[in-house]
Amino acid sequence: MRILLDTNIVIHREASKVRNSDIGKLFNWFDRTKATKIVHPLSIEEISKHKDPSVVETMKIKIENYNILKTESLDDDKIKNLRLKDITKNDTIDTSIVKEVYNDRVDIIVTEDRGIHKKALALGVAEKVYTIDSYIEKVTAENPDLTDYKVLAVKKEFFGNIKLQDEFFDSFKEDYAEFENWFKKKSDEVSYICFADNEIGAFLYLKIENKNEQYNTIEPIFEPKKRLKVGTFKVKSNGYKLGERFLKIIFDNALVNQVDEIYVTIFEKRDEQIRLIRLLEDWGFKEWGTSKTPNGIEKVLVRNFKKEVNINYPKLTYPFITRNSKTYLVPIYPDYHTELLPDSVLNNESPQSFIENEPHRNAIQKVYVSRSYDRSVSKGDLILFYRTGGYHKSVITTIGLVESVHDNIPSEEKFIELCRKRSVFDDDELKRHWRYQSYGKWISPFIVNFLYIYTFPKRLNLAKLIELGVISDVNSAPRGFEKISREKFEIIIKGSKTDENYIID
Repeated sequence: MRILLDTNIVIHREASKVRNSDIGKLFNWFDRTKATKIVHPLSIEEISKHKDPSVVETMKIKIENYNILKTESLDDDKIKNLRLKDITKNDTIDTSIVKEVYNDRVDIIVTEDRGIHKKALALGVAEKVYTIDSYIEKVTAENPDLTDYKVLAVKKEFFGNIKLQDEFFDSFKEDYAEFENWFKKKSDEVSYICFADNEIGAFLYLKIENKNEQYNTIEPIFEPKKRLKVGTFKVKSNGYKLGERFLKIIFDNALVNQVDEIYVTIFEKRDEQIRLIRLLEDWGFKEWGTSKTPNGIEKVLVRNFKKEVNINYPKLTYPFITRNSKTYLVPIYPDYHTELLPDSVLNNESPQSFIENEPHRNAIQKVYVSRSYDRSVSKGDLILFYRTGGYHKSVITTIGLVESVHDNIPSEEKFIELCRKRSVFDDDELKRHWRYQSYGKWISPFIVNFLYIYTFPKRLNLAKLIELGVISDVNSAPRGFEKISREKFEIIIKGSKTDENYIID
């Protein structure tokens, strides 16, 4: 595979002082998968003008470790139109870099540059442009035999039982002079932690703050509100979408405690912090101001948690949904159900079998592949997952919110590209799905990207659904996307004893 690396990826890799430990993991995966590392000539030009002379000298020596593009592909009309929006020299370089994956000169690009990601989206090649995190997630899913981590488990744990000497906490000690004393005083309080083969992979501490809380360090001053503070939050890049898993924990706590806002204070010193800021912004956090302390000036990000729904960008108002949306019942086979929706594990299944050791299990953003004749499902619709299994064992377990739909997919390759980042299937299984024929007839699959919202506390089985009038009879059990009325949706919500805090009238 030919992988084009953005300028900053190369600089961080070859820097004398490593600012991003995940760069090492990224390049380790390049070596394991025998990827060809490619650099654009314009990146070499950028590096030669770098403000740090040591970077320039280092790259003169190490550039032979990379393949430099010998030629540039031509600009077609789409690229020319894209260039009309370029303002700076960096914009021009970004267009030249993304052009190479658009013209199939390289297979993928790895970059942390949001400008390149936006250009890739405009050109229709977003599936070929990865961040460090998303690339590690991709190769982890595609190469299970090569993964370092065999078991991942997210759990609650007392501070007092956590090894403060673990190198995971070194960055906190560097940023906050009082961190060790603060940590020790929290010994009887609870945090969320993820261990990966006895090493800490992620850590989260949350604190509920009431309206009388004082915010002397934050500018502009907060108004009195009930808030959830994300006190300590760090995630290592390991290919398992732990960032999304921990975001789900944050939103669940905000929902249960009925807060008005969520906020976090965070430095912007390291790449891992910058990536975390971007992740939070993707899910609706906005820059509020700064927090000034003896440790320095931190950025303050705030997520409004009042009940509202953004149909066009549902991540910004996650996890809220509206009763006014169209609602569909969607069947899912038992073999795939708990693999895709581990929080919806049934009582007769072992939770230990579904510990979070696959990226799609941790993700809030998931993908469902269907050949349903009814393809009217669209962005903002609700889907209720119906786990098949017969009269007594078929149950409605989970509610999801449609984020986007891909139909009329032109090729098997494009189908795999669209599924790869979120699917429970590996590439071979995806190929079988694409090629599957029913009674000798091929029906093209379509893809529904959705957000996992909620697991129903009480599972209504087929027998109960028939009794309640949601499904007419055994022969009417959903076989594809089956639209149901708002009245039937309400019956399911009431019958499943759902917490309706996340539902807007």
